[in-house]
Order: sequence, then structure tokens, then C-alpha cells
Amino acid sequence: MALAGRRDAPELPDFGILKRLARDQLVYLLEQLPGKKDLFIEADLMSPLDRIANVSILKQHDVDKLYKVETRPAPGASDQFCFLVRPRLRTMRFIADIVNADKMSGRSRKYKIIFSPQKFYACEMVLEEEGVFGDVTCDEWSFYLLPLDEDIISMELPEFFRDYFLEGDHRWINPVARALQLLNSLYGPFGKTYGIGRCAKMSYELWRDLEEESESEGQGRKPEIGHVFLMDRGSVDFGPDVTSSDKSIKVLLNSQDKVFSQIRNEHFSSVFGFLSQKSRNLQAQYDRRRGMDIKQMKDFVSQELKGLKQEHRLLSLHIGACESIMKKKTKQDFQETIKAEHSLLEGFDIRESTSFIEEHIDRQVSPIESLRLMCLLSITENGLVPKDYRSLKTQYLQSYGPEHLLTFHNLKRIGLLTEQSAGETLTAVESKVSKLVTDRAAGKITDAFNSLARKSNFRAISKKLGLIPRLDGEYDLKMPRDMAYVFGGAYVPLSCKIIEQVLERRGWQGLEEVVRLLNGNEFCVSDSTVEDSPACESQRVVLAVFLGGCTFSEIAALRFLGKERGCKFIFLTTAITNSARMMEAMIEAKA
Repeated sequence: MALAGRRDAPELPDFGILKRLARDQLVYLLEQLPGKKDLFIEADLMSPLDRIANVSILKQHDVDKLYKVETRPAPGASDQFCFLVRPRLRTMRFIADIVNADKMSGRSRKYKIIFSPQKFYACEMVLEEEGVFGDVTCDEWSFYLLPLDEDIISMELPEFFRDYFLEGDHRWINPVARALQLLNSLYGPFGKTYGIGRCAKMSYELWRDLEEESESEGQGRKPEIGHVFLMDRGSVDFGPDVTSSDKSIKVLLNSQDKVFSQIRNEHFSSVFGFLSQKSRNLQAQYDRRRGMDIKQMKDFVSQELKGLKQEHRLLSLHIGACESIMKKKTKQDFQETIKAEHSLLEGFDIRESTSFIEEHIDRQVSPIESLRLMCLLSITENGLVPKDYRSLKTQYLQSYGPEHLLTFHNLKRIGLLTEQSAGETLTAVESKVSKLVTDRAAGKITDAFNSLARKSNFRAISKKLGLIPRLDGEYDLKMPRDMAYVFGGAYVPLSCKIIEQVLERRGWQGLEEVVRLLNGNEFCVSDSTVEDSPACESQRVVLAVFLGGCTFSEIAALRFLGKERGCKFIFLTTAITNSARMMEAMIEAKA
């Protein structure tokens, strides 16, 4: 699919059917335990469940009381317990404790465990070890896909990143393959599949195996999605209270929010001006009431007032969010952090940026932010020089505690914060030179020696793909010219640039050096049964699959690309993520 300059956008598929399928299957599973029952729900399934089947639907199917997993049942609880859980060992022990406590007290109950999205053998082993496997019935809720917006689908698997990329655990590959199989059956067949990364390749191969084993129901139907691009979350694009009251509220942010849908892809610098103009327009509509006769006022109240009040409420929330973000954005720490990030991306003032990170750690500004900056330094420089690695690690452990030794171990294993070995032979030369110059000059000479001793993969990829825009003057964020606007014109997300280039070239030709630097495992496969014509509407709809998480920056960037090129991107991700969540995943102990 060559990305031409068409500006008309194709229609997106209707993903409402995914919710209906998930709800119908859950209702069926609940009805397998007839009669009144109490439902225990895993904490991170509560929000997804609310989008699929709210409390009233659950009550319609004899769910009496709702508990969060880890909460003990009340004394007068039902004679039937149903557990809607993730396949986690600690959860199995919690269930086993409840069953064994009932046995000890002589209480007779029925127990049903519904695993989402699937059960694992290890969970059954824990139940057997605890002596309760024969007391429970187990089932699976094949809840693979949750539409978050008209173009975003999440698998709600935040642990995927850590489990696969850190622990080497392949258990989530099967749900990914089954999710692709479901999408292909509903909206395919897909014409062309591209991918890069070991996890992407494994997921694709298992998906194709599943397709071959099953009868292909999508053959002969008109496809709604033409292309699929699978990508590993192998690297991170490291690039911010909503109400005026003390009470926090939850707001569902998607395209149904008329205000949010207009600002969600804009750079923050443009948002406040837009909201201010929106506020003035809204006030003008309210002011129309003056001078109305009784009939006009009646029509206004019945037809417009409710909508205006709703828009006013949303506008107040978003303006409040803007003010909160502005407070953080104008702080000196924030501005200095942005400056350091830009310097690291561009390869300038590395010594000054390292000193800033040291100061950041010493002042204990934020353990997550300090880790993020160290990882950005490591990624852009192909690892930290040994003396900097040891120094930063020591300072961090002193500031935030020795328990973070495991955090450094995890970050090193996953390749986000490493100690580079090349260049160590130049240490003696550096030492002699540094005695002849000032400390500031010595730092710059050290940086120069280090860059001579090793070639940064990031720098090579950045130069090859043009990730750092060359500017003639100031970048216009109100009228952006490329995807770099999502990071203030400083950087184009690597994942998005790769997708753009591969789609333009209709394959990986000409990107061999980039592929080599990214450790390969690229593929491009066509389905000969699907019409590959630019005139076909589905050929302008691309399913971008992020394995390990997708950021809103990447979503905004690809939405911009789609708008510029007359195509639409749909996002399938194992979870919505950001750099802070990834750092937290490295800190957390595996459950």
C-alpha cells in the first residue's frame, strides 16, 4: 500500500460486535451456575467488565453481591461463589483459602472459576496442591478484545511487556494469535501482513497455524481491513487533577466526548487556545436567550439547553485539566527535563545531561523520572560508560533505597539500561588529556572519545529514518508538517516511522540496515485471495498491532499520518502504556 496524498478517509469497521460477543459469552458462563451467586472480580478486570456488562446486566443473571478479589466474603454470603479472574497464581491461593475455610467450618458451597482470557496449567496445579481442584469447576472467558474507542482495541494485558520481554514467558502469545484470528474472521481476510520482532513473528506464525486448523469463515466476504502491521515493544519512545474540587472523578475519554475528540491529537500548546475559543462560542450560544419570546425560549430549553449544559460540563473538565498540566509544564524541573531529553536525542551536551540526571537523583525529584532519564541516556548512547553507570547506580540506590538493585538488574536484562564495554581501552588516553584542560572541556573530550569508540544504534537508525527533523526556524506546532509534532517537533516515534516507511515501500526493501540494527525478524506476507488494488476501500485501513503496549503519542502520530495520506489506522495493543508504566513494571516484583 503506497501512502499517496489522498485526503478522503475510509470508513472504520464497527467494533461494537466485539463487545456484544464478549457480553454474550460471559452471560452464558454465568448461567452455567444457575441461581443466586456472589461474584468475585479481579481488580484489573473491573473497568473492562464495566464497559462490557454493567452491574444491572449482572444482576439480571442472578449475581447477588459483588466482591473485589482479595476481599473476604460477608458472613451471610451466597451458597454459590463465582470468581472472574486473571490466570495468576496468587489469585488461585486466595480462592483455595476461601474453599478450605469453608471446608473447615463445614459450609457447603459451589465454586466456579472463570479465567480471562484463558486458564493456564500452572493455575490448575496450584489448586491441586492446595487440595481444592476437585471442589471447583473451571471455565474460560475468551475476552481478548476490548474496544476503547472507535479506532483503539486493547487486550487489557498490562503484564505482557514484563512477562515476555523480561521473563521470556510466551504464555500470552496464544491470546494474541486468537485475537488476530477473531479480527480476521470478522473484518478480514487481511490482504498483507507486515511485522518486525521475534514476538511479532511468533504471534503471526501461531495465528496462521490457527487459521489452517479452522475453517476459514472470512473467505468470500468483503474485507474491511486491508493491512496488518505487527511490532514488538522492543524499545521505548521516552518523550502529564482534572477538577477544581478536591474530589477526583473518573471521566471516560473517547470520541464520544465531543470536546476531547477535537483536542486529543493536538499538541498541548494548541489546546488551551482552542478551549478558550470554544468557551466563548458556548457563552455566545447561551446569550442568545436574551430577547427570545416564550415560544423561542421553550424550543431552546427543549432542544438545545441540555446539550449546551453537557458541553459546558465537559469544557470545564478539560480546562481544569489544562490548568493542572500547565502548572507542571511551567515548573523549572519540567522545562529542564525537556531540555535534557532533547539534548540526549540529538546527541549534544551529553556530559551536561548526565550531570542533570545526577542532580535529579540527588534531589529525589522522582524515582520513576530518574530511571526514565537514565534509560534514555543508555538507549541513545548504546549503554552508559562504566564510570557513569556505576556512579548513577550508586547515587540512585543511596537516594531511593538498596531494594532497587533488582530494578537495575531487570533494566539491564531487558536492554533499557546497560553498561557499555566499547571504548574502555581509551580510558588512559582520556585521563592524560583531561589533565591538560578544564573540567568542562574534559567532559566534552570524554564524550568525543566515547562516540569514536562506539557507534550508537539509535544514532544510526535516527539518521537513516530521519527521526530528528532538521528545522529551518521554529517548528510550527499549530500547523504540524510531520509526526514529530507529538514530541514538540523534536522526534518522530520510531515505531510510527517504521510503519510509514514499510507501507510506502510495500515491504522492507531499502530498510535492510535499519532491520539489522533492530535485530531483524522482519516479514511481509500477502494473501493471494485478497484483491490488492488501491481503489479497494479496505486497502486504506491498516491494523497496527503493538505487542507490549502502545502509547497515546504513537496513536496521535499515526492518526496524523492517516489524515495526511487518506488512510485510517486501527490500533490493537496488549495495553495502553507509557514510559512511566514500563519503569514501574521493572520495579514491581513478579507475582
